[in-house]
Amino acid sequence: MKDYSPEVYLDFTQPAITRKQRAEIDVVRKQFGKEYPNIIGGKHYKTSKKTISVNPARPAEQIGIFQKSGKDDAERAMQAALKAFETWKNVPAKQRANVLFKAANIIRRRRMEINAWMISEVGKNYLEADADTCEAIDFLEFYGREALRYADKQPIVPSVGEKNELFYIPLGVGVVIPPWNFPFAILVGMSSAAIVTGNTVVLKPSSESPMMGWIFNEIMQEAGLPEGVLNFLVASGAEAGDYLVGHPKTRFISFTGSMEVGLHINELAAKHQPGQIWIKRVVAEMGGKDAIIVCKDANIDEAVAGVVAAAFGFQGQKCSACSRAIIEAPVYDEFVAKLKVAVERLQIGDPANDIRIGPVVSAKAQQTILDYIEIGKKEGKLINGGGKVEGNDGYYIKPTVFVNVKPTARLMQEEIFGPVLAVCKAKDYDDALRIANGTIYGLTGAVYSKSAKNLERARQEFHCGNLYLNRKCTGALVGVHPFGGFNMSGTDSKAGGRDYLMLFCQAKVVTRKA
Repeated sequence: MKDYSPEVYLDFTQPAITRKQRAEIDVVRKQFGKEYPNIIGGKHYKTSKKTISVNPARPAEQIGIFQKSGKDDAERAMQAALKAFETWKNVPAKQRANVLFKAANIIRRRRMEINAWMISEVGKNYLEADADTCEAIDFLEFYGREALRYADKQPIVPSVGEKNELFYIPLGVGVVIPPWNFPFAILVGMSSAAIVTGNTVVLKPSSESPMMGWIFNEIMQEAGLPEGVLNFLVASGAEAGDYLVGHPKTRFISFTGSMEVGLHINELAAKHQPGQIWIKRVVAEMGGKDAIIVCKDANIDEAVAGVVAAAFGFQGQKCSACSRAIIEAPVYDEFVAKLKVAVERLQIGDPANDIRIGPVVSAKAQQTILDYIEIGKKEGKLINGGGKVEGNDGYYIKPTVFVNVKPTARLMQEEIFGPVLAVCKAKDYDDALRIANGTIYGLTGAVYSKSAKNLERARQEFHCGNLYLNRKCTGALVGVHPFGGFNMSGTDSKAGGRDYLMLFCQAKVVTRKA
């Protein structure tokens, strides 16, 4: 087997590739509006209530009709997963890894189709969608290889008169709750990590992006995953989600989403239930309030490009997005002037046409972001954007920049999850680091500077899980940039890293007298 390396993105500057992707979108559009059942234990189930997935660029268009499950459906999924665990836990690691490798190849074959569904369901542009699909492939390839490494003989100190061994066994049934913003990559990564280590899964995809969960379920079936190992359950979070998190047979919960929901899950999971014989494990990635520091000696043009890409890529709907730009005073005015021009150049439109900036994911998200923009008008000076894109039915918001924002302002402290950037002036580098660290989060960050001393200080003092020096703070690659944050950004799970599979295993030691 060749060594792992990340998948290469498609080059959409090539007209032939762009035309092919556009044609695939047209094919997908002809399938809009179909209904899709839950898949539990390999069987199809429908519910009386429905979840409607819509195109955020054209909300009148239904991507698909999915189920809306309650406690009874959740219990059925739990029982199916428990039953499947009794056999799946004993399947050799090589066989489990091969399912992931087959799935990766199926995704490669269906790559542009998957991109097309993602562009339609959550509003990613071509490159953002393709990067998401590539990351899903990367997770499958990386975790498959990691499972084989974990299954190898583990190093242990020898002892005379004994034969000792340490090996990893699965935990049990896990509830996987992925987000909508990386609707394929994170869903695939969370699910496959649990599955390849011998666990079974109840997958509750986001109600904003259930199609991506359906596609993954299809792919895993084709790859030969046994029935009941992956159970696809589109469900109410408040009802079925809480029921599964609190279930005494749930062994672990893998969650990516907001801080508020993550803390709720952690609290619910920590409460012991009658019949529960373990402490549940919670793996949580809960967002951020990420900052890019621009020092007085930085290349300002590069810094502006990095901030714009990190702040407005996928409309700022990334936990790693730059939502705070902290600029040293001597270059503040130059940076702000160049930033204003760069943001004004951003094109907004339907992502089906491969426009760089598309809609935000939903009407609810749009309203939340607009509310923050109104707050921003009281906390700083608006230089770009500041509202909806008029004359459009989609959930579009203009890329928005506020300058002269104080470090303690809500715009600098609270996660907005949209195309809104707050710019703050720092007196000097010490002040910039204080401001950067002055939130409850600690996910990503970046520093632009030509000074080796500044970069080393950031390495030591900038408190975040993923720090980037002289580059933007988004764009982590599986295996290259293991991803996860500190403080209220979650449990620093380091997805795509060598430690990640350990979260879904437990170590057993066996000693035999010689």
